[in-house]
Amino acid sequence: MATVLYITAHPLDSKSSYSLAVGEEFIEAYRQANPTDEVVHLDLYQEDIPQIDADVLRGWEKIRSGSSFDQLSDAEKSKIARHEEILEQFVAADKYVYVSPMWNFSIPPVMKAYTDATSVPGKTFKYTENGPVGLLPGKKALHIQASGSVYSEGPLASIEMGYSYLNKILSFYGIQSIEGIFVEGTASSEQAPAIKEQAIAQAKEVAQRF
Repeated sequence: MATVLYITAHPLDSKSSYSLAVGEEFIEAYRQANPTDEVVHLDLYQEDIPQIDADVLRGWEKIRSGSSFDQLSDAEKSKIARHEEILEQFVAADKYVYVSPMWNFSIPPVMKAYTDATSVPGKTFKYTENGPVGLLPGKKALHIQASGSVYSEGPLASIEMGYSYLNKILSFYGIQSIEGIFVEGTASSEQAPAIKEQAIAQAKEVAQRF
């Protein structure tokens, strides 16, 4: 049995979000194809995802300097403990499905905060004399991204920083199997329904082998 983290980053629901609509179809198809797997939904807009702020940085520095966890301030304890929960859940999973819109060429800030919480030396990667090495080989990831224009190819591809960011960070973790489903060009109201249906068909196909 595999554990799948279904990580969504959209403040609305699937009726208002192309990315969530496709993501839900993917998960339904995946569950049908893999009935014994566990799917854990992380709605990042409902989760407590602490940003790396002064409390987190000061708490980490205190621990590196020899202080115990009990010696941290209440704010430092709370945020660092939550970061640890997020990290341990992430490392224990086998597969990751990220779902997000493209905002300003990139991912929503709450998803960036989530990747910050999972990017920890000694857990998802390590430094060696030959450079950093990922610690999560053998795992799989998928990113479903919706955008008004086409960014996966063509003249706007060079400014796409959503899927390309996640691809780089997950590759940094040692994850080699990373796919993207792009629900793009939806700003055209006439073509949007067909674009959505095409992406759903692709999602169902990917779900059979993910």
